[in-house]
Amino acid sequence: MKRAATLSALVCLLAVTAAAPASPDAGRGKERHHGSLLDSVPKSGVLKVCTTGDYRPFTHLDPADKTYSGVDIKMAEDLAKSLDAKPSYVATTWANLTKDVAAGRCDIAVGGVSITLPRARQVYFSEPTREDGKTPIIRCADKEKFGEGTLKDIDKQGTTVIVNPGGTNEQFARANIKQATIKLHPENTTIFQEIIEGRADVMMTDASETRYQSKIHPELCSLHPEKPFTFSEKAYALPRGDEPFKEYVDQFTHLATHDGTYAGYEAEWMGTPSGS
Repeated sequence: MKRAATLSALVCLLAVTAAAPASPDAGRGKERHHGSLLDSVPKSGVLKVCTTGDYRPFTHLDPADKTYSGVDIKMAEDLAKSLDAKPSYVATTWANLTKDVAAGRCDIAVGGVSITLPRARQVYFSEPTREDGKTPIIRCADKEKFGEGTLKDIDKQGTTVIVNPGGTNEQFARANIKQATIKLHPENTTIFQEIIEGRADVMMTDASETRYQSKIHPELCSLHPEKPFTFSEKAYALPRGDEPFKEYVDQFTHLATHDGTYAGYEAEWMGTPSGS
Protein backbone atom coordinates (compact mmCIF):
# COMPACT_ATOMS: atom_id res chain seq x y z
CA MET A 1 0.00 0.00 0.00
CA LYS A 2 2.80 2.39 0.93
CA ARG A 3 4.60 1.61 -2.34
CA ALA A 4 1.44 2.25 -4.36
CA ALA A 5 0.89 5.56 -2.58
CA THR A 6 4.47 6.60 -3.23
CA LEU A 7 4.23 5.75 -6.92
CA SER A 8 0.93 7.61 -7.17
CA ALA A 9 2.48 10.72 -5.58
CA LEU A 10 5.46 10.51 -7.93
CA VAL A 11 3.20 10.29 -10.97
CA CYS A 12 1.28 13.36 -9.78
CA LEU A 13 4.53 15.29 -9.22
CA LEU A 14 5.80 14.45 -12.70
CA ALA A 15 2.48 15.49 -14.22
CA VAL A 16 2.53 18.85 -12.42
CA THR A 17 6.15 19.44 -13.42
CA ALA A 18 5.40 18.68 -17.08
CA ALA A 19 2.43 21.02 -17.09
CA ALA A 20 4.27 23.90 -15.40
CA PRO A 21 5.41 26.75 -17.67
CA ALA A 22 9.07 26.70 -18.59
CA SER A 23 11.42 29.04 -16.80
CA PRO A 24 12.04 32.29 -18.71
CA ASP A 25 15.71 31.31 -18.92
CA ALA A 26 15.05 27.76 -20.03
CA GLY A 27 16.60 27.03 -23.39
CA ARG A 28 17.66 30.67 -23.77
CA GLY A 29 21.14 29.63 -24.82
CA LYS A 30 19.79 27.96 -27.96
CA GLU A 31 16.96 30.36 -28.78
CA ARG A 32 19.11 33.42 -28.24
CA HIS A 33 21.01 32.99 -31.50
CA HIS A 34 18.08 31.81 -33.60
CA GLY A 35 17.49 34.12 -36.53
CA SER A 36 20.10 36.68 -35.53
CA LEU A 37 21.51 39.08 -38.10
CA LEU A 38 24.89 38.12 -36.68
CA ASP A 39 24.41 34.83 -38.53
CA SER A 40 22.26 35.82 -41.51
CA VAL A 41 24.32 38.83 -42.68
CA PRO A 42 27.55 36.82 -43.19
CA LYS A 43 25.52 34.14 -44.99
CA SER A 44 23.88 36.61 -47.37
CA GLY A 45 26.97 38.78 -47.74
CA VAL A 46 24.83 41.93 -47.51
CA LEU A 47 24.33 44.41 -44.65
CA LYS A 48 21.25 46.56 -45.35
CA VAL A 49 21.95 50.10 -44.11
CA CYS A 50 19.23 52.75 -43.76
CA THR A 51 20.52 56.31 -44.04
CA THR A 52 19.07 59.71 -44.97
CA GLY A 53 22.03 60.92 -47.04
CA ASP A 54 21.36 64.54 -46.05
CA TYR A 55 23.37 65.08 -42.90
CA ARG A 56 27.01 65.88 -43.45
CA PRO A 57 29.51 65.09 -41.98
CA PHE A 58 27.81 61.81 -41.07
CA THR A 59 25.97 60.82 -44.25
CA HIS A 60 25.85 62.42 -47.69
CA LEU A 61 24.30 61.19 -50.94
CA ASP A 62 26.01 62.58 -54.02
CA PRO A 63 23.19 63.58 -56.37
CA ALA A 64 25.37 63.04 -59.43
CA ASP A 65 26.69 59.51 -58.97
CA LYS A 66 24.27 58.38 -56.20
CA THR A 67 27.08 57.27 -53.91
CA TYR A 68 27.14 57.75 -50.15
CA SER A 69 29.95 59.19 -48.06
CA GLY A 70 30.47 60.45 -44.54
CA VAL A 71 31.76 59.47 -41.12
CA ASP A 72 29.03 56.92 -40.44
CA ILE A 73 29.13 55.60 -44.00
CA LYS A 74 32.78 54.70 -43.42
CA MET A 75 31.77 53.03 -40.16
CA ALA A 76 29.02 51.07 -41.94
CA GLU A 77 31.55 49.89 -44.53
CA ASP A 78 33.87 48.72 -41.75
CA LEU A 79 31.03 46.96 -39.93
CA ALA A 80 29.95 45.16 -43.11
CA LYS A 81 33.53 44.11 -43.82
CA SER A 82 33.88 42.72 -40.30
CA LEU A 83 30.84 40.53 -41.05
CA ASP A 84 32.22 39.35 -44.42
CA ALA A 85 29.55 41.41 -46.15
CA LYS A 86 29.08 44.55 -48.21
CA PRO A 87 26.77 47.45 -47.36
CA SER A 88 23.59 47.97 -49.36
CA TYR A 89 22.12 51.41 -48.67
CA VAL A 90 18.41 51.95 -48.18
CA ALA A 91 17.19 55.53 -48.55
CA THR A 92 15.06 56.77 -45.66
CA THR A 93 13.90 60.02 -44.05
CA TRP A 94 14.19 61.31 -40.51
CA ALA A 95 10.48 60.77 -39.98
CA ASN A 96 10.68 57.13 -41.09
CA LEU A 97 14.17 56.07 -40.03
CA THR A 98 13.29 54.10 -36.89
CA LYS A 99 10.09 52.77 -38.49
CA ASP A 100 12.15 51.32 -41.34
CA VAL A 101 14.50 49.57 -38.90
CA ALA A 102 11.58 48.22 -36.84
CA ALA A 103 9.86 46.95 -39.98
CA GLY A 104 12.97 45.06 -41.11
CA ARG A 105 13.63 47.17 -44.20
CA CYS A 106 17.23 47.42 -43.08
CA ASP A 107 19.58 45.82 -40.56
CA ILE A 108 20.96 49.05 -39.12
CA ALA A 109 20.40 52.80 -39.48
CA VAL A 110 23.35 55.20 -39.49
CA GLY A 111 24.06 58.86 -40.19
CA GLY A 112 24.20 61.07 -37.12
CA VAL A 113 21.19 59.46 -35.45
CA SER A 114 20.48 60.97 -32.03
CA ILE A 115 19.33 58.74 -29.21
CA THR A 116 15.87 59.76 -27.96
CA LEU A 117 13.42 57.96 -25.69
CA PRO A 118 10.62 57.90 -28.32
CA ARG A 119 13.03 56.31 -30.80
CA ALA A 120 14.22 53.87 -28.14
CA ARG A 121 10.67 52.54 -27.90
CA GLN A 122 10.97 51.37 -31.50
CA VAL A 123 14.60 50.29 -31.85
CA TYR A 124 17.70 49.35 -29.93
CA PHE A 125 20.61 51.79 -29.93
CA SER A 126 24.25 50.79 -30.09
CA GLU A 127 26.93 52.13 -27.80
CA PRO A 128 27.19 55.88 -28.52
CA THR A 129 29.71 57.22 -31.01
CA ARG A 130 29.86 60.80 -29.68
CA GLU A 131 28.19 63.42 -27.51
CA ASP A 132 26.33 66.30 -29.13
CA GLY A 133 23.59 68.88 -28.56
CA LYS A 134 21.55 71.61 -30.23
CA THR A 135 23.27 74.92 -30.90
CA PRO A 136 22.55 77.86 -33.27
CA ILE A 137 24.18 78.65 -36.58
CA ILE A 138 23.72 82.12 -38.11
CA ARG A 139 25.26 84.50 -40.64
CA CYS A 140 28.49 85.81 -39.15
CA ALA A 141 27.33 89.32 -40.07
CA ASP A 142 24.46 88.88 -37.58
CA LYS A 143 26.61 88.01 -34.57
CA GLU A 144 25.97 91.30 -32.83
CA LYS A 145 22.23 90.95 -33.47
CA PHE A 146 22.04 87.62 -31.64
CA GLY A 147 24.38 88.52 -28.79
CA GLU A 148 25.35 85.46 -26.77
CA GLY A 149 23.08 83.24 -28.83
CA THR A 150 20.72 82.33 -26.00
CA LEU A 151 17.18 81.15 -26.67
CA LYS A 152 15.99 84.55 -25.42
CA ASP A 153 18.25 86.26 -27.97
CA ILE A 154 16.83 84.08 -30.76
CA ASP A 155 13.15 83.78 -29.88
CA LYS A 156 12.01 87.23 -30.95
CA GLN A 157 9.46 88.52 -33.43
CA GLY A 158 11.10 89.26 -36.77
CA THR A 159 13.49 86.28 -36.50
CA THR A 160 13.01 83.26 -38.78
CA VAL A 161 14.20 79.93 -37.44
CA ILE A 162 14.54 77.31 -40.15
CA VAL A 163 14.31 73.56 -39.52
CA ASN A 164 14.25 70.31 -41.44
CA PRO A 165 11.06 68.33 -40.71
CA GLY A 166 10.62 65.05 -38.90
CA GLY A 167 13.62 64.92 -36.60
CA THR A 168 15.01 66.27 -33.35
CA ASN A 169 15.74 69.71 -34.87
CA GLU A 170 12.05 70.34 -35.49
CA GLN A 171 11.12 68.92 -32.08
CA PHE A 172 13.57 71.23 -30.33
CA ALA A 173 12.42 74.32 -32.26
CA ARG A 174 8.73 73.70 -31.62
CA ALA A 175 9.36 73.10 -27.93
CA ASN A 176 11.40 76.29 -27.46
CA ILE A 177 10.43 78.87 -30.09
CA LYS A 178 7.27 80.81 -29.24
CA GLN A 179 7.79 84.33 -30.68
CA ALA A 180 10.03 83.83 -33.72
CA THR A 181 8.74 82.32 -36.96
CA ILE A 182 9.48 78.64 -37.60
CA LYS A 183 10.06 77.84 -41.25
CA LEU A 184 10.15 74.24 -42.51
CA HIS A 185 12.60 73.40 -45.28
CA PRO A 186 12.36 69.83 -46.62
CA GLU A 187 15.87 69.63 -48.08
CA ASN A 188 18.53 69.37 -45.39
CA THR A 189 21.24 69.51 -48.04
CA THR A 190 20.24 73.06 -49.05
CA ILE A 191 18.89 74.39 -45.77
CA PHE A 192 22.03 76.34 -44.88
CA GLN A 193 21.91 78.18 -48.19
CA GLU A 194 18.57 79.60 -47.02
CA ILE A 195 20.42 81.32 -44.15
CA ILE A 196 23.27 82.49 -46.36
CA GLU A 197 20.83 84.09 -48.82
CA GLY A 198 18.78 85.76 -46.09
CA ARG A 199 15.58 83.73 -46.37
CA ALA A 200 16.09 82.55 -42.78
CA ASP A 201 18.15 83.78 -39.85
CA VAL A 202 18.93 80.84 -37.58
CA MET A 203 19.06 77.07 -37.57
CA MET A 204 19.45 75.11 -34.36
CA THR A 205 20.98 71.73 -35.02
CA ASP A 206 23.66 69.49 -33.59
CA ALA A 207 26.92 71.20 -32.72
CA SER A 208 28.84 68.76 -34.92
CA GLU A 209 26.82 69.83 -37.96
CA THR A 210 27.21 73.55 -37.19
CA ARG A 211 30.97 73.11 -36.93
CA TYR A 212 31.09 71.34 -40.28
CA GLN A 213 28.81 73.83 -42.04
CA SER A 214 30.73 76.85 -40.73
CA LYS A 215 33.89 75.20 -42.02
CA ILE A 216 32.59 74.83 -45.59
CA HIS A 217 30.61 78.09 -45.48
CA PRO A 218 32.86 80.79 -43.93
CA GLU A 219 29.96 83.26 -43.98
CA LEU A 220 28.18 81.12 -41.36
CA CYS A 221 29.12 81.07 -37.67
CA SER A 222 28.36 78.41 -35.10
CA LEU A 223 27.39 79.92 -31.73
CA HIS A 224 28.76 78.27 -28.57
CA PRO A 225 29.10 74.73 -30.02
CA GLU A 226 31.17 73.83 -26.97
CA LYS A 227 28.15 74.64 -24.76
CA PRO A 228 25.02 73.44 -26.61
CA PHE A 229 21.50 73.95 -25.31
CA THR A 230 20.94 70.23 -24.88
CA PHE A 231 22.81 67.00 -24.24
CA SER A 232 22.47 64.12 -26.66
CA GLU A 233 24.41 61.17 -27.95
CA LYS A 234 24.65 59.72 -31.42
CA ALA A 235 24.52 56.00 -32.09
CA TYR A 236 23.32 53.37 -34.56
CA ALA A 237 19.73 52.15 -34.59
CA LEU A 238 19.24 48.38 -34.52
CA PRO A 239 16.28 45.98 -34.57
CA ARG A 240 14.74 45.29 -31.17
CA GLY A 241 15.09 41.77 -29.82
CA ASP A 242 18.26 40.76 -31.69
CA GLU A 243 20.59 40.63 -28.70
CA PRO A 244 23.55 38.87 -30.40
CA PHE A 245 23.65 41.45 -33.19
CA LYS A 246 23.37 44.35 -30.76
CA GLU A 247 26.21 42.95 -28.63
CA TYR A 248 28.38 42.63 -31.74
CA VAL A 249 27.65 46.18 -32.97
CA ASP A 250 28.27 47.50 -29.44
CA GLN A 251 31.68 45.84 -29.38
CA PHE A 252 32.49 47.05 -32.90
CA THR A 253 31.53 50.63 -31.97
CA HIS A 254 33.41 50.51 -28.67
CA LEU A 255 36.63 49.46 -30.39
CA ALA A 256 36.29 52.03 -33.20
CA THR A 257 35.66 54.90 -30.78
CA HIS A 258 38.61 53.95 -28.59
CA ASP A 259 41.29 52.92 -31.10
CA GLY A 260 41.22 56.17 -33.13
CA THR A 261 39.22 54.82 -36.08
CA TYR A 262 36.11 56.95 -35.54
CA ALA A 263 38.15 60.04 -34.60
CA GLY A 264 40.13 59.61 -37.80
CA TYR A 265 36.99 59.59 -39.93
CA GLU A 266 35.69 62.72 -38.17
CA ALA A 267 39.02 64.48 -38.71
CA GLU A 268 38.78 63.79 -42.46
CA TRP A 269 35.46 65.64 -42.60
CA MET A 270 35.71 68.22 -39.85
CA GLY A 271 39.45 68.78 -39.61
CA THR A 272 39.31 68.25 -35.84
CA PRO A 273 39.51 65.26 -33.58
CA SER A 274 36.25 63.77 -32.27
CA GLY A 275 34.73 65.70 -29.40
CA SER A 276 36.90 68.79 -29.85
